[in-house]
Formats: sequence, structure tokens, C-alpha cells
Amino acid sequence: MKTPGLNVGLAAGLVAAIVAAIMLGEVPLAVAQYLQGLGDPGSPAGQILWEIRAPRVLAAAVVGACLGLSGALLQGLLRNPLADPGVLGVSATAALGASVAIVAGLAVTPGAVELAALAGAGLAAGALVLFSARFQEPEALILFGVSLSAFAGALTALVFNFSPSPIATAEVLGWMLGSVENRAWSDVLWGVVGLTVATAVGLWSRRGLLALTLGEETAVTLGLPIRSLKIGAVLAAAIASGAAVAIAGVVGFVGLAAPHLVRAAVREDPARLLAPSTLAGALMLVGADLIARLLPTDVEVKLGVITALIGAPLFGLIAWRAARSWRT
Repeated sequence: MKTPGLNVGLAAGLVAAIVAAIMLGEVPLAVAQYLQGLGDPGSPAGQILWEIRAPRVLAAAVVGACLGLSGALLQGLLRNPLADPGVLGVSATAALGASVAIVAGLAVTPGAVELAALAGAGLAAGALVLFSARFQEPEALILFGVSLSAFAGALTALVFNFSPSPIATAEVLGWMLGSVENRAWSDVLWGVVGLTVATAVGLWSRRGLLALTLGEETAVTLGLPIRSLKIGAVLAAAIASGAAVAIAGVVGFVGLAAPHLVRAAVREDPARLLAPSTLAGALMLVGADLIARLLPTDVEVKLGVITALIGAPLFGLIAWRAARSWRT
């Protein structure tokens, strides 16, 4: 399938999923109520559709898009199909920043937790950019990212130990499991800004992703500013994953699985993978959040749990198919 056709199909599927997710929910509405809600946003039905469901659904779409974009950038940059936003430690440091803000009692201040998460992601991005400017080998960047993730995870565990109350501990744990429950239009705006910036930087750096498929030395001979393009890819991935964590907490497997779902359709071209992976990530997370909302449970299952339950078997199937193709 050609990339434009793939993108149109994914975009159409995403729009359909968003509409379905807004229309469906725990509270069933009659046709007359839907019509009333669409015509009068201030009515009870309108408040359900436009103040509760719509911001949540669009927040899920933006978070999924950020994760899909970040995963595609990192897998192309590192030439590693197992790379995802968590591999470089950006998600872990963003979660650390949010955890510190929650334990410090800043959750009552609008935007404080989100800013703390973005600050954590920014610190990780700065460290990664400095490291990638000094060391060009992708293996070195992976090892540095793993160590950064482990260190941030240890500090987050330390935050748990020194949490002043069980309520703060529960809030941190909820953040670590990921959710878009009770998100508002301001959260959507946070994500859109982050996604826009990451997309712009990612599109600028995609020339380097394609050149790197030829090897580091060959890419340098093409006359492209490979070092700058690689730094741009790292920065774009960090911004996207940081924005995702700022809105929804830690949501796994989307950044890992989304690029694999569409990679074959773009013939393994990392530059052409960015847009379809972004759309696929958004579609995956909207669907996962709809499942979380519709499951008949007393307590809503966290979004990160749903993505892990769906993503792990899905990725296992992808790995199985890939192993079969390698044998043949």
C-alpha cells in the first residue's frame, strides 16, 4: 500500500474511533439526548459528551500519537525494532518529575504536575542530546538510556518510600499505571502543543533516519548534517514522549507496537514511517481507552494495564511472524 493511501485509511479509522468513543460510555444516551447534546453543549447530555467524553477521547488520541511518533523516531534512529520511548529513559524521568510534584502536594495546582513531568522529560532530553553529540554509536545511546531509566526508576521508588501519606502514594501509583480519566480540554492543548513541536522537529530530522539505514559511515558521505539530524530525532522523541507522560502518565507498548503495525506497508522506510505510526498509535490508544471505559468492573482498569494486556500478545505475534520470515 502506498503511504498516502495508508495515511488516509488510518486517519479515517481514527476519526471513526473517536466518534464511537464519544458516543459510547457508561451512561447510555437515547437518540434524542444525543441530538440535544450536539445542539446544546450546556444540557446534561451535552456536558457528558463535550466536557467528559470528548476531552478524554482526544487526550487519548494525542497521547497515542505522541507515543507512536516517538517510537518510530527511536526505532529509525537506533536501527533497533525493539526501541520505544521507555528505552532512552525519557518516560521514566518524566514520571519521576510528576511523582515528585504529587508527593510535594502540588497536584492541587492546575498544570503543576504536567509541568513537572515536562521538566523531567526536558532534563532527560538535554542529557541525551549532550551524550549523542559526544558519542555517535547507537549502542552507546541505548546503554545510556537504559541507565538513565534505571536511575529515574530508583529515584521514583525512593519517592514512594518518603511519601507523606497513603493518598499521595496512591496518586503516584495511578500515574505510573497511566490513565486519561477526568482529563480536560487544557490537557488536550498541552498534548497538541507537544505533538506539534515534536512533529516539526521529527519531520526535519527524517532525512537522517533514511540515510542511517545505509550505515553511519555511508550516511556521512551523503553530505547531510547527520549529527544535527540525529540530535533532532532524539529531541523530537523526547518532546513527544514527555508530552504523553505529562498528560496520561506511563503508558507502555504503544510506542513499541505502533511502528510495527505499519512498517511493512512503508517497506521498512523509517522516514515514511513517522506519519502512519503516529496515526496508528492514536488509533490504538483511543481503542484501548474505550475498552477500559466499557469493561464491567467496579473500578476502572488503568489505561497502561489495557495496553500491556493487548500490546504484549500483539507484539509476541509480530515477533513470531518476523521469526518465520527470517527463517525463509
